[in-house]
Amino acid sequence: MKAPAAAPAVPPARAVPASLAVPAHPAAAPAAQPLRENGWSALTPEQRAALIADRAESPLSERLLGMSEKFLNTPYVLSPLGEGQGVDPDPTFRLDAVDCLTFVEETLALGMAHGEPEVPALLERIRYASTPSYEDRNHLMEAQWLPNNIKKGLLVDVTRKYAKQDTVTVTKTLTAHTWQSKSSMALQLPRERQPVGTFTLDMIPLEKVLEHARGVASGTILVVMREDLPLKATRITHLGFVVQKKKRTYLRHASKGGYNRVVDEDLETFLARNARYDKWRVTGVSLFEARRPPPTVASQPAPARGSADVGAP
Repeated sequence: MKAPAAAPAVPPARAVPASLAVPAHPAAAPAAQPLRENGWSALTPEQRAALIADRAESPLSERLLGMSEKFLNTPYVLSPLGEGQGVDPDPTFRLDAVDCLTFVEETLALGMAHGEPEVPALLERIRYASTPSYEDRNHLMEAQWLPNNIKKGLLVDVTRKYAKQDTVTVTKTLTAHTWQSKSSMALQLPRERQPVGTFTLDMIPLEKVLEHARGVASGTILVVMREDLPLKATRITHLGFVVQKKKRTYLRHASKGGYNRVVDEDLETFLARNARYDKWRVTGVSLFEARRPPPTVASQPAPARGSADVGAP
């Protein structure tokens, strides 16, 4: 194992507050009480900082497993993060509530960081195309979150690597008509910030997922895809981390359903439940591997739109 590298200098303005667990805005949605405490709640600020800095040069997959495990039992709260002001005044970071996306985003930022002060800049880089504003947030998975983080070198599509010939190519098309639907208008994006076009992804059909599941490395991001409906701005509705343990494959995810918290759910059970949805049919999953950003990126603002950096496993 390599000796831990010194953490890059971080501008003081990006320093993490003493307690990451305290919501940064009084308007933040209250979290339901978990059945058990999560792994962050009992830690002092000093212990949290030490945990984030510990073994910072370990393989990223190991880091993601360790950080995501601390979120087990964290209550599910829809859209718990925002910009601390404006359209979405929710806090920019918190450890006491997550939804499926913010659970993955915060885990990625914590896992990639060499130390606690890097976390805000990394999270900003993951959540936004360029600037930390509501309009520039990566709201849509196919059109924004996935392609922007792939361009930045933070994600690699590994669907075809694992499913090989069982991989199929699918698309999501956004038109002006899409943005006239109630669910699309709820995003409150100005017309000039509404993505349009056709976005392509690799997918493992739902009925083929279990054939390849045991070969997928722990820490891989799994996203759930539904059928393409013209009035829906996305067809990706859920995501989490693959976890291999005890000769079984699990999905570590923030579940809104019967769990209402972060859990490790047997993937076979998860897929069987998803296969029963008939109002908006689940069609398959895609897989993405997280990559470390270049050493200097964590302490820098997010890049201009369209730029790309090469990450490392």
